[in-house]
Amino acid sequence: MFIERLQQVTDRIDGALALSLIAKDGIPVETYTREESLDLELLAAELMSQVRAVAQNHQELSVGAVKHFAVITDRYILMVGALTEDYYLLLVLEAGSSSGRARFELRRAVLLFEEDLI
Repeated sequence: MFIERLQQVTDRIDGALALSLIAKDGIPVETYTREESLDLELLAAELMSQVRAVAQNHQELSVGAVKHFAVITDRYILMVGALTEDYYLLLVLEAGSSSGRARFELRRAVLLFEEDLI
């Protein structure tokens, strides 16, 4: 059900390698990938662990909920964007891709998924 939407969002982002709908616990619900060698399950679990830690810190500081989290490595740009309180999108980009465009498309993706996730 979600695979078509994931592909649609991925196709609008230059350099996108994979997009995964993940639950708050880090378990992927559905994944669209162009790079089969990526271990999206492990990436999702690790990144959501980091998101939860940052969210906890932000809650203690009273600065608001984490809506977007990004990690840039020498090989990839990894982005996690909140869809709802319980669901997120994990986007994997090639290094050097436009992170601004990717952030925009992740925010826009909320409209595609919100009916089915609320």
